[in-house]
Amino acid sequence: MPTLRSEDNRLELTATTLRVHDQRYSLLELEAAELTPVRWLLWYMLGALVLAGVLLAFLQNWLRTLPTALGLTVGALLLIYGNRGTNRLRLHRAGREAAHFSLPGDPATWQPLLRELNRRIRAQHDAAAAHAAQLLAALTPPDAAPETPPTDSF
Repeated sequence: MPTLRSEDNRLELTATTLRVHDQRYSLLELEAAELTPVRWLLWYMLGALVLAGVLLAFLQNWLRTLPTALGLTVGALLLIYGNRGTNRLRLHRAGREAAHFSLPGDPATWQPLLRELNRRIRAQHDAAAAHAAQLLAALTPPDAAPETPPTDSF
């Protein structure tokens, strides 16, 4: 399997490992990865508060037209900045807390890499399970009969 990298080298996927922000994870220790677009609520609230305050001050005749236009522009810019947001990468680790990372840009640019990551995680787990089944079959004596469960005789 070829090594895959993101354009900004924040994420690198090899056949057995994943590197995100210089932290390495084995694919066997991961259960899955998911990407969630996150909007910055603080900037939304701050932009809405600025817009509401400026409009309220203008309607009460506390502000003239030019300061009102400047305030509305600042409020709109805060709303736009909050809409920009980021992408949260969540790595589900087996038996441990999930790891979270922030990835910039459009989520559509990260989706193909994450689909391949989840496919490789499933393939690694399937290969490990097949190997464990082979070892178990090799350790089980061929003449051993399966035990019958005890029956209750009440």
